[in-house]
Amino acid sequence: MKYLDVRIRQPDEWLHPMQEFIRHEDVVQYEELQTWHVVHGQDVEYELFYVVADRERYEPVIDGVDSIDWYDITDVDDESFYVYARQQTREDDRDWRAAFAALNLVVVPPVTYDREAAMGMTVIGDGDDLRAMLDGLPESFEVDVRGIGEYDTRRPSLVGALTERQREAIGTAVELGYYTVPRESDLETVAAALGCAPSTASNLLRKAESAVFQRLVDRRSARP
Repeated sequence: MKYLDVRIRQPDEWLHPMQEFIRHEDVVQYEELQTWHVVHGQDVEYELFYVVADRERYEPVIDGVDSIDWYDITDVDDESFYVYARQQTREDDRDWRAAFAALNLVVVPPVTYDREAAMGMTVIGDGDDLRAMLDGLPESFEVDVRGIGEYDTRRPSLVGALTERQREAIGTAVELGYYTVPRESDLETVAAALGCAPSTASNLLRKAESAVFQRLVDRRSARP
């Protein structure tokens, strides 16, 4: 069984209204679809998102999306929150999922959305089916294959342990000298570069560090 780590940037005409908002308004820094459940035969689905954004500017937009029946927001800190929503399944989403099912592929959560509303995802399945998926994407899609190989959660890559936003935070902190000894910058400097509050930057770095250290321990434990 193979895995494919891929970033897919769709053209504007393919975007969900919330993806359009992410791409064209400087409000959402990062969004992650953590899990979802499609109710077959009812054309509705339930979704859980983690969002780093200005809630006051985000909420009026999601209020205006016709396909979203209802939603509930739970704050994490000053600049991030969870969104639990019920949404009507769109025809584009149905076609997209049908193509994956026809190729016997599975998407491993989470699905991430960066500031361009490009989707980052890990897909598992047979190598031929993964290639067929890539070949079947419309030419207007921008596709960046970030990793491919044998799927083995006992020896996951360290990069794969992090969300896109966590990778950005770690990369920025390293570039600014936050991890040098002695330190060349402080948390406030890293936060300013990321465009977020120091508490959010601290949360991102701590979660990234925890994920990486846990992966290192898991990899060591998995050695025969």
